Amino acid sequence: MTAMDSNEDFDEAVVRPAELDPEADVPGISRRTMEICISGVLVVLGAMVLVDSYGIGAGWSEGLGPESGYFPSRVGWIFLALSVLVLVQAIRRPSDEVFVTVPQLLQVVRVLVPLAVYVALIAPLGIYVASALFIAGFMMIVGGSRWVTVLATAILLPLLAFWVFELQFQVPLPKGPLETALGY
Repeated sequence: MTAMDSNEDFDEAVVRPAELDPEADVPGISRRTMEICISGVLVVLGAMVLVDSYGIGAGWSEGLGPESGYFPSRVGWIFLALSVLVLVQAIRRPSDEVFVTVPQLLQVVRVLVPLAVYVALIAPLGIYVASALFIAGFMMIVGGSRWVTVLATAILLPLLAFWVFELQFQVPLPKGPLETALGY
């Protein structure tokens, strides 16, 4: 028996849950589709860099040297060319490999949606109150923790962050109505 044989036996003995196995017969988004979408977004970003660079001046001024957009435009052209190359390769790729299954994508959504809500709440509520709500919500939805643990963590961590940043380091972070009412 060689080391290779023992690895094959180990791989056969390991059973992964279907939601973690990209080869499982679960519907999902193909790698080709994802590469086309992402490279399309990158092509648009590259074009935006070029438009902005040429808008502020991407040439060479006689006697002054490069204008403000000279180097960003060169980087933008390289970025655009490579993004188009990835897009062409993605279009030519066969579409049989699953990039992400629906259960895997739902796991990402379970993390991404609370995070997006948290970021949106920072401006109106301040970072400390938004953090308390995010921690509480995330621990209940994703973690399934007991309410006592959730409440203690959601209150103590933002208070600790306030003490460290506002009082010790004297670094002001975004505050909301609660901090204003308390005089900070």
